Amino acid sequence: MGVKYIFIIIGLLLLIVIVGAYIYTKALGKTWVVNTPDKSPYFITTTPIVVNGILLPKKTKITYKKRHSWVKYEQKKPLKNKDITQISLDAGVTIEWGGVPITKIIKFFNPEMIGYTVYADFNSLNKNKETKFSNLWKSCDNSLGIAIKNPDDWSFDKDNILDVESCSVVYQRYFKEDTKQQLFLDKLYRELMKLGIKN
Repeated sequence: MGVKYIFIIIGLLLLIVIVGAYIYTKALGKTWVVNTPDKSPYFITTTPIVVNGILLPKKTKITYKKRHSWVKYEQKKPLKNKDITQISLDAGVTIEWGGVPITKIIKFFNPEMIGYTVYADFNSLNKNKETKFSNLWKSCDNSLGIAIKNPDDWSFDKDNILDVESCSVVYQRYFKEDTKQQLFLDKLYRELMKLGIKN
């Protein structure tokens, strides 16, 4: 009887050790992935330049899709516009998109979707510049997904904007069966189209 209990205890201890080792290994793997440096090529603007229809100020970081293993980290000159994946403004700097101060624009990750996500800084939005559009956007979060016709134009050109794909993770066109989400995005798109702004 005593030998049986010893085997059970040894078995349980081995199970605990194996499960613990597995969890520890997974945690180490995640830490390694998180801490792996991003080798994507990027360019920091030294003067104001127009990129994808937007006037970017000095010190804007333009990140590109990695095409070749030897093209990585900071570049001395801009790469091809079609390879841009992200535009990030310098800390404390914003530009206007749809009358709203934004800090960055990220191209949609899904290649089947043509568009980008704009990130607002509502703390920099002057009270007298608030609109129904900006208030709706602010009500769900700072990120807004925009579907467009021309992938090379990220400006606020209403002729190029097809739809509002998302507002944060709260409202998504993907969830077609969710009427509340669809109605909110429809309203947001209508208010965007009413704006008399082009930048």
